[in-house]
Amino acid sequence: MVNQRKVGAIFGYANIIVRNLVSFVYLPMMLHYVTQADYGVFQMTNSIVVMLGLLNMGFSGAYIRFYSIRKAKNDEIGIRRLNGMYLLVFLALTLLCVIFGVIMWANTELFFNKGLTPAQIELTKQLTVILIANMALGFPTAVFVSYITAHERFVYEQTRQLATQLALPFLSLALLALGMGVIGVALAQLAVNLLLMVLNVNYAMGPLKMRFSFKGMEFVLFGQVALFSFWLFLNQIFDLVNNNVPNYLLGAFVSAEAVAVFAVSMQIRNIFFSLSTTMSNVFVPKVNQMVATGSSTKDLLSIMIKVGRYQMMIFCMFFGGFVVVGREFIKLWAGSGFEDAYLLTVIMTLPVVIPLTQNVGIEIQRAMNMHKARSLVYVATSIIDIIITVSLAPRIGYWAAALGYIASIVLGPGLFMNWYYHVKMQLNMLFFWRKNFSIVCVCVLCIIVVFSLKLFLPLNTLSAFLVDGIIYVLLYSSVLYPFLNTDEKKNITRIFRMIKK
Repeated sequence: MVNQRKVGAIFGYANIIVRNLVSFVYLPMMLHYVTQADYGVFQMTNSIVVMLGLLNMGFSGAYIRFYSIRKAKNDEIGIRRLNGMYLLVFLALTLLCVIFGVIMWANTELFFNKGLTPAQIELTKQLTVILIANMALGFPTAVFVSYITAHERFVYEQTRQLATQLALPFLSLALLALGMGVIGVALAQLAVNLLLMVLNVNYAMGPLKMRFSFKGMEFVLFGQVALFSFWLFLNQIFDLVNNNVPNYLLGAFVSAEAVAVFAVSMQIRNIFFSLSTTMSNVFVPKVNQMVATGSSTKDLLSIMIKVGRYQMMIFCMFFGGFVVVGREFIKLWAGSGFEDAYLLTVIMTLPVVIPLTQNVGIEIQRAMNMHKARSLVYVATSIIDIIITVSLAPRIGYWAAALGYIASIVLGPGLFMNWYYHVKMQLNMLFFWRKNFSIVCVCVLCIIVVFSLKLFLPLNTLSAFLVDGIIYVLLYSSVLYPFLNTDEKKNITRIFRMIKK
């Protein structure tokens, strides 16, 4: 399992690199086939439909905790009953998803008659049908994905994702070339997710021998899972509000073009989330096992710091690199009309360094069943986000959505969560930040140095963009290396040896 975590993390980052390289090529090609407005409509509709993920109500996140408890007791019958209960719940959620999707489709004109043209409203209705079907597929699939994750089969998960993420842009571009526009992109997503479902069901029930029992259903267990999941559900509201509601509000109060610019900045910002969660996700089963077997808070803090330092190193390398060359990158990548996406990305990404280096802490909190307060506070900060966006969007457009997002991150994951970790969970966050302070300082220093070089040698060519990025990475790596501990140096050396092989 240790090898699964290590190799899974390496595959995960390889997956991110390939996915984003493909994405960077794919978006300009997509914008060649569709207008900025149609792209904005697609992103807006996708964001709205994704909000139906709230119907999950946190059940997926609860699975590993209850599986780990039963696995620690070698309760195979209990695990089968858990699987059966989850499958029934998610089939019911699939039905609810379809019902709510029909309601959304029927009221499209009511929601968007101020911000969209009649043609854009019709396109929104067509996209809604396809994307609802796509979302509905995800509910029953989640049962099998949770089981695979609980078994720590990270290599399978990452290689499967890599294959499907390569297939998506090629299929999308083929349909775009046939003149299907953003409808073709939505159909490509549906086809790829259908393939994913088949692969996950086959792997879980085949090599991993996943079995279900619908006899002797434990209603007490369902109540425990439902209560635990409810608090995760509130946290999902925070994530979905911050990631998807702004697109809807900008579409309703501003324009489809504003949605497109904001969506580009969100797409880049989401890369930083994937860089962080790729590492923390492989430790979810381990954290749950540690808590289930009674590990001390000292041991839990140790793993939080260990993973957090790696996450901080990766975050600072990519964030600093984007600060240095991001403006030129967006101009080369997305083209004209998206210039504001650079500053939007910088100001929205900077505060997320706090939660993105503390993801393991979230898993510790869930495993200890201490996530209630976090969920309540996050819902409150989501409301603040919406209030700021709705109040200011008609006047300052997407900058309002950015300000609302920053406020929610600073107040929730920033101030409250660090206080809660430190005081309520007895995880020494002062020690955590002392361990990460040197990495932050190295990042700031390297950004200043490279920006100074750009002032004296202002170059605007593609080669200059690449050179500036390479200089930052080399400078950052060389300055940071002396601040690494012995284990970190060994692990990084081992990773490079694996890559060479």
